[in-house]
Amino acid sequence: MRRAALPEDMLPMTTFDDRKNTAENKFAHDAELLFKAHARRNKLLGLWAATLLGKAGADADAYVKEVIASDFEESGDEDVFRKLRKDFDAAGVAESDDAIRRQMQALLGQATSEIQQGR
Repeated sequence: MRRAALPEDMLPMTTFDDRKNTAENKFAHDAELLFKAHARRNKLLGLWAATLLGKAGADADAYVKEVIASDFEESGDEDVFRKLRKDFDAAGVAESDDAIRRQMQALLGQATSEIQQGR
């Protein structure tokens, strides 16, 4: 006696399917972590830059929002870097390109660490 075939959505998963799903889930998790780390880095970067620009209170908060928003102009970090460079130049803040990039990298590490620790 022949058994009726199960519908495709009821078939048991194979090892390949398990591995594929695991890889997809890890990719999605890593992408989410990276997005959150960049968002937190941009907040920390905005606070750092606001201090150098002499901003405090509501002005500093508004500036942080500008820095965060600048990251949505294009893919990558160049849009954020350009904003800081332009604002520093306009205000006469003497930070080199290398110093800005080093701060961006250091704060990304800090932000990633904070997120991984659940802070």
